[in-house]
Amino acid sequence: MKEHSFLKIINLIRNKISSRMGFFWLLVFLFWAKTIYAYFTDFQLGISGTFEYFIAFLNPIASTMLILGIALYIKPSRLFYPIIIILDILNTVLLYLNVIYFREFTDFMTISTMTGYSKVNQGLGGSSLALTSGHDVFYWLDIVLVLLLMVCRVIKIDHHPVRPRMGFAMTSLSILLFIFNLSLGEMDRPQLLTRTFDRTYIVKYLGLDAFTAYDGVKSQHNEDMRAMATKSQLNNVLKFTKKHYAKPNVQYYGKAKGKNVFIIHLESFQQFLIDMKINNQTVTPFLNHIYHSKSTYSFKNFFHQVGQGKTSDAENMLETSTYGLPQGSLFAQLGNDNTFQAAPAILKQHGNYNSAVFHGNVASFWNRNNTYKNMGYQYFFDASYYDISGDKSLGYGLKDKLLFNDSIKYLQHLQQPFYAKYITVTNHLPYDLDAEDSNFKTPNTDDDTVNNYFRTANYLDQSVHEFYNYLQKAGLLKKSIIILYGDHYGIPNSENQNLAKLIGKNPSTWNDFDNAQLQRVPFMIDMPGNKKGHIVNTYGGEIDVLPTLLHLLGINTRSDIQFGTDLFSKQHDQLVAFRNRDWVSPSYTSIGGTVYSNKTGQIIHPNPQLTRRFALMQARVNRELSLSDELNERNLLRFYKNKTFTDVNPNDYNYANELQQELKTENKLKQHSTSLYSENHDRSETNLYKTNAPELKHKSTDSNRLKITNPDSNN
Repeated sequence: MKEHSFLKIINLIRNKISSRMGFFWLLVFLFWAKTIYAYFTDFQLGISGTFEYFIAFLNPIASTMLILGIALYIKPSRLFYPIIIILDILNTVLLYLNVIYFREFTDFMTISTMTGYSKVNQGLGGSSLALTSGHDVFYWLDIVLVLLLMVCRVIKIDHHPVRPRMGFAMTSLSILLFIFNLSLGEMDRPQLLTRTFDRTYIVKYLGLDAFTAYDGVKSQHNEDMRAMATKSQLNNVLKFTKKHYAKPNVQYYGKAKGKNVFIIHLESFQQFLIDMKINNQTVTPFLNHIYHSKSTYSFKNFFHQVGQGKTSDAENMLETSTYGLPQGSLFAQLGNDNTFQAAPAILKQHGNYNSAVFHGNVASFWNRNNTYKNMGYQYFFDASYYDISGDKSLGYGLKDKLLFNDSIKYLQHLQQPFYAKYITVTNHLPYDLDAEDSNFKTPNTDDDTVNNYFRTANYLDQSVHEFYNYLQKAGLLKKSIIILYGDHYGIPNSENQNLAKLIGKNPSTWNDFDNAQLQRVPFMIDMPGNKKGHIVNTYGGEIDVLPTLLHLLGINTRSDIQFGTDLFSKQHDQLVAFRNRDWVSPSYTSIGGTVYSNKTGQIIHPNPQLTRRFALMQARVNRELSLSDELNERNLLRFYKNKTFTDVNPNDYNYANELQQELKTENKLKQHSTSLYSENHDRSETNLYKTNAPELKHKSTDSNRLKITNPDSNN
């Protein structure tokens, strides 16, 4: 009897889902289920209380009905079923991409991020794979099962079209349900759509599809703003930057005038690595030496300030002293045609510096090949200039030891003084490294990301050491200033609790304050020959690097539009803004509106006087970020006529055949050439470079872990 009843129920369900409306509701339910699964398994939405749980369970329904309901207007069955399944697959792709993206950035994909994806994806390798998880199969299992049930004719094709009234009814119902959902969200979070400082709130209250649609409308609005921007809108930016300007400290102004400048970008390198030991092994012995050297000014309270643009945000801040975008990467979204007043062009115009970037990834990664031209970079030696075959590269490009080694044949032909930036990649998520490259014994946590992080950091340290040895032998060290900095976090916030014990913290009491303190990254200004270096307690961030460097080189920045201030200036602003509008100062840290004491790490319950003070600090941070966003999003710099700066023409630069370009310059200048090669009487000294990289003994192969492209080679 029970078996008969069960079969009866099964047949009833089978008959229901074999109708078009039944099939529609089946897909709506399955997509709702996996969305809820994502909410509580992969997304960190901060859902608490019965009301918020109710909204979270409700919000995927309206948008899913609206999207899949499009198919209800299709009459032929041969079109209805493919279209509704394709809509379901596309919605699943959106959901899953956000799951992967959230694991890396703890944020959701915006339209700007998606449109710039191709400019980022070309350089992605193992990192994306490392972000996948075993339970990801549940995001796709329902689609596979439905298709199998259709193939096996358990779900039969219904050739009877849905009445137009029913399609309209479903659309109307989904819209009414969304309005109801929005009303509930506004009840719990007033001005939900006008105070979008945190995208998590919109997803929590309205759902992922609604957030994507809302962001699309907002992105179009921003494009319209850019098109309608006027010169007068620059006035507020100028007013702020002029008032915010910090005059240089005479003790340091011009201290490095005329010297070569090396920028060594320490990928994903966090401050806690300095002086750290793992299993009685010093993680970064050489960088520790530089950090404590009398020739180095080392800043112990220096913070990364990147957003979704990560490395590209860090580069933008160092080059321009303006912030990255609130959503996506400025390089990827605006780099093609934005106006910059960046370090390479400033140094060319004020010191006849030649500029070059050495990087072992493809030129188009983060849209660098276009952005660098607008910044005035003369040379860009990307992956196409190196042998990256076989095991010489990892997912993000040429291994660091090989990058430094293989760059010398180009560096030696660069005219001095030069501004040379090295972007390392090996210390990058997922922190993979071939066994022969390291014998560093990793810690034994339950998290491979945390364990391997120390091994690749140690490898990076060795790479920088080898490069320094070359600079010393070649005579470049004494003629240069070397800036070393960490661009952003290496361990994502979601994995910091696994790191806690290794840095002397309690995982069970780990909180947002601890996450904020881990935004510290090293910032070292090494001036060989200097004897007055020391560890500096000043608070600052990546936004402050450009004015600091320019003043050290004796270049006046009074008329420049810069949001940072000279770290050596007595007027330096020590309020450090984070891209999400949190902030840190020497005494306090503000996270999501909650203020902590830096001394105790405890939440502060401020009196009225402190409340007003914190409100003023928050308002300053908000204004600074908003003005920087206006400047870049509206491209307002195109209206600014700086008497000390000539606008860059990107058409002056081409990143193909650059060694030939260097040699042509040497031949043209003849005895006036200042390249290292010319100084050595036209002798190459690449043999001075010594590395223990085992890959040098490996033959080139036809297989690459990275696809090599140089867009300029086709021009």
